[in-house]
Amino acid sequence: MSIKQKIKIKTFTGSGSFDIRDEMINDSKDFLDTVEVTTIAQECVNLKQKEDEIAELEDKLKKKKEEADHISSKVIPELLAEQGLSEIKLADGSKVSVKQEFRATLPKDEVRRDAAYQWLRDQGLGDIIKNNVSVTFGKGEDDKAKSLIDLAVANGYEPSQKSDVAWNTLTALYEERVKAGLDMPSDVFSLWIKDKTKISRK
Repeated sequence: MSIKQKIKIKTFTGSGSFDIRDEMINDSKDFLDTVEVTTIAQECVNLKQKEDEIAELEDKLKKKKEEADHISSKVIPELLAEQGLSEIKLADGSKVSVKQEFRATLPKDEVRRDAAYQWLRDQGLGDIIKNNVSVTFGKGEDDKAKSLIDLAVANGYEPSQKSDVAWNTLTALYEERVKAGLDMPSDVFSLWIKDKTKISRK
């Protein structure tokens, strides 16, 4: 018996009123129990399948990226190095070359982060630090920020200071120092260098 048929045979009893919405809700429970697949259930199953498919595709994409990165940073650079080559051309005219990729970032750990700032200042590189002490200080104003803090402390205030160095600025500094034969402490900075194969398609 359908839900529509059930509603039709409902009758008033006594002087009480009849709320058809409540009856539909109650009857729908029986209806859902007796019908194998409802529209709602079908869409729920459909959504679950789509989410599972997306998760599977994302997992496959992640693995493909890892495989491509391994070929780009390990396999091709090592094969070219074995042959004493820095680049080759493919049959379709594409040029394949290997270049070093640099990355330098500040650590999340506050102790190491403070040590990184101190190292930059000790090396005379404090100008790349951006400071916030109630007002924003740009590059090249590290000394001004420190002076303001000292002034505030001298007058009995306890200012909070937020410093930062953009990752691309720090990376450029790291690459510049490496190429100049200078180092940066890996115990206070997050540093890495890896080869990366570039394919210039024709």
